[in-house]
Amino acid sequence: MDHVLEVKDYSLDYATPNGRFHALANLNLTIDRGEVLGLVGESGSGKTSLAWSIMRYLAGNAIETSGSIKLVGEDLLKVTPKQIDSIRGRRISMVFQDPSTSLNPTLSLGEQLTEVLVRHRNLTRKQAAMEGIAMLDRVGLKDPTGMMRRYPHEASGGEKQRVVIATAFACRPECIIFDEPTTALDVITGRQILDLFAELQAETHVASLYISHDLALVSQVADRVAVIHKGVIVEQGDVEQVFTHPADPYTKRLIGAVPRPDHRLVGAPPKTGGQALVEAKALSVTYGGVSAFARLLGKRKASVVGNRAISIAVKPGEILGVVGESGSGKSTLAKALTGLNPFEGQLFFAGKQISGAKDMGKLYRRDVQMIFQHPDASLNPRQRVRDILSRPLKLYTDTPSGQYTQIIGDLLEQVRLPREYMNRFPHQLSGGEKQRVAIARAFASRPKLVICDEITSALDVSVQASVVELLIELQKQFGTAYLFITHDLNLVRQIAHRIAVMYRGDLVDLLETAEVDSPSRHAYTRSLLDAVPTPVGDYASLAPELEVAP
Repeated sequence: MDHVLEVKDYSLDYATPNGRFHALANLNLTIDRGEVLGLVGESGSGKTSLAWSIMRYLAGNAIETSGSIKLVGEDLLKVTPKQIDSIRGRRISMVFQDPSTSLNPTLSLGEQLTEVLVRHRNLTRKQAAMEGIAMLDRVGLKDPTGMMRRYPHEASGGEKQRVVIATAFACRPECIIFDEPTTALDVITGRQILDLFAELQAETHVASLYISHDLALVSQVADRVAVIHKGVIVEQGDVEQVFTHPADPYTKRLIGAVPRPDHRLVGAPPKTGGQALVEAKALSVTYGGVSAFARLLGKRKASVVGNRAISIAVKPGEILGVVGESGSGKSTLAKALTGLNPFEGQLFFAGKQISGAKDMGKLYRRDVQMIFQHPDASLNPRQRVRDILSRPLKLYTDTPSGQYTQIIGDLLEQVRLPREYMNRFPHQLSGGEKQRVAIARAFASRPKLVICDEITSALDVSVQASVVELLIELQKQFGTAYLFITHDLNLVRQIAHRIAVMYRGDLVDLLETAEVDSPSRHAYTRSLLDAVPTPVGDYASLAPELEVAP
């Protein structure tokens, strides 16, 4: 019997101004009906290139040099564009990483779902609408009829991803490709999406290719796993076999980089006496409301609570982890501490009261820096790295401009980048390299507190490990305190002295990291822990070579 999907001796190049780039080399893999094959590897390893090859949606400079890609025996490399238009969406479909970019913002969710049903299942508009409502109900949306009328911006990230999954399963395809479908989601929403995937997989017996850099997650959802490195599959086999007895050095490095709660990267919290570095007392943030003029016209609009009476403190040199699902108020708190959100309540820094942005002068902004989630959005694409790193030197130090080149080079080396990178633009750097530049910018003023807002969530596991190692090294060197915001509980348990848990704007738990597993924890904290993927095998008991830094 034919495999549902068979990739045989497949190679792919890209034509570039600097010559050919070999993206994929002699790939071989198969997926049978009802099977989930996990594909893992770092960014740039070729995972998404393979997905686009299977979907027959390659860039114009792509050159397929050998091999075949067969869907139930039919070679997709030999079908015509018209035939592939019929196959794509009906026999093979794809769920993308970010539902916000995979949905058309100008069409309602219902229009986008029914379009697929009309085109590939030959349903009437009325039939497609009824089937669409049934599909949205099947993927667990509470108001499927209402959701059909909404536009993408009116739905949460989890709701949008459920709509994308409903669309992918709508035509009962033979094969579905899942490209990092939970990376853009918080841990609880991601867990719900994975549970939904498991239900639909068991119900439909579809053949699935599950692409991810999260090894713990893949170990839970996949039957087999293939490890890809620089376009070559270096190892594949049963999930438990590969993850507990890896044979290839690259697989071992990937596994060694997976965050493990039992592998602490920091020592005991610093003993700094009584005074906190930063302290919030009953700090609240609200969004919305109406202007005084609108109230005169009789208009009313309820405010949305971002933070509700948060009382929290960070000690000098301490790493305080802040966790919670999307919408819990983590980033709202960070923006209040940096003056981006107006707040009510009291805020103190080094014993001095800060009433709002007006009190956050030059000294405060020098001492409190922030690193954002996406360096692509926080680094000016029109400036070279030297210009980006010279700005905090101009704003917060008395350094003569003639010394900038030397200091910027030192900053780059401090974050493990070559000095010559100062002449590059952000687009010439990888995701991990851009985040290192953002870290260098934050440390240029020698701050006392650095707020890290989901800074590793967009990075693959090995790059994440190297960035976290760098942060710990800088913290030890300069005694900097961190407010480390994340939804990765495995990671935060490695690096935080204490953990604050937020839920719908409230601080529901504040505890020492060692107390996380205590049964007396808040119910929401326990639900977060239950949602965290746990890897197959006991990595701590494996060979020391798994500890090799990537």
